[in-house]
Amino acid sequence: MRKSAYQAYSQNQTGVYSPEKLIEMLYEGLLKYTSLAKRAIEKNDVQAKAKWINRSNDIFIELINSLSNDGSEMTAYLSGLYMHQIKALNHANIKNSTSELDTIIHVVKVLLQTWKEETHVEYEMA
Repeated sequence: MRKSAYQAYSQNQTGVYSPEKLIEMLYEGLLKYTSLAKRAIEKNDVQAKAKWINRSNDIFIELINSLSNDGSEMTAYLSGLYMHQIKALNHANIKNSTSELDTIIHVVKVLLQTWKEETHVEYEMA
């Protein structure tokens, strides 16, 4: 009962945001969870590391699922980029590599900044 109530609440909360805002929130979640995974590696906390890396993986999968199936070069590029980040997360998990996580954080920061700039320009033009 409690879990289904939480799921309904979560769905209602995300329903009030635009698709553009949801993508932004996913990128922000990636930054948060990947940073937490990095801290967990530094503290030798295997359980926390797995938790945060799994959450980051889930977000990348959600981003892949959110891509349109239009066959465009951009869709193919982003799909490949997200898949590469998933592989890097798995490598970081196996090797306890904070440098892999630093690279992912950098990539996501660039994606987030670009996304914000692009959606801002679209709103100005509308």
